[in-house]
Amino acid sequence: MCTTGTSCGCGTATADSTPAAVEAVDGVRTTYTVSGMTCTGCANNVSKQIQTVEGVTGVEIDVASGTVAVSSAAPLETADVRAAVEKAGYQLVS
Repeated sequence: MCTTGTSCGCGTATADSTPAAVEAVDGVRTTYTVSGMTCTGCANNVSKQIQTVEGVTGVEIDVASGTVAVSSAAPLETADVRAAVEKAGYQLVS
């Protein structure tokens, strides 16, 4: 159950601003480390906003490990991902 007060009721998510990009079969897969996501609601909010970033082809979030894997046709600008995460009510930090 959410208890810390963001739009889904959970705490603020933060992510490493220097994610590792890995070549994927269909483009690039970038993994961000996220803290503060404690439920599926948090993950859904973050995923929904990241999917609006131009070029994103997929988002996989593992709340237990705190990772967000973003697949894209080409490398993404961290600022674009940051803006999407902030729009979801979370914070990407360096």
